[in-house]
Amino acid sequence: MEVLKKVLEEFNRLHGSEAQARIVERKDDEIIIEFEGSFCATCGLHDYFDDIKWEAMEFGLNIEPVEIIAAEEDEFEHGRYVVRYRLGKGD
Repeated sequence: MEVLKKVLEEFNRLHGSEAQARIVERKDDEIIIEFEGSFCATCGLHDYFDDIKWEAMEFGLNIEPVEIIAAEEDEFEHGRYVVRYRLGKGD
């Protein structure tokens, strides 16, 4: 769990002006992460969710986004997304 916190700290450092991520829950081989922010309109929304995966690899952690389990958007280009990730084998 400590490594995952470092992954999110790095994600928030790199993307903080557009999106912030936080751990909502971890159980067994699943992690629920909430993303909130304005998100870059020229970037793909799913790129943010994949960026956590790539960032985790830098820390030796294998996670894969599985599904968006909640999504809220307002008319001012602000959103909140809750994404379920699966931990890879050996993590």
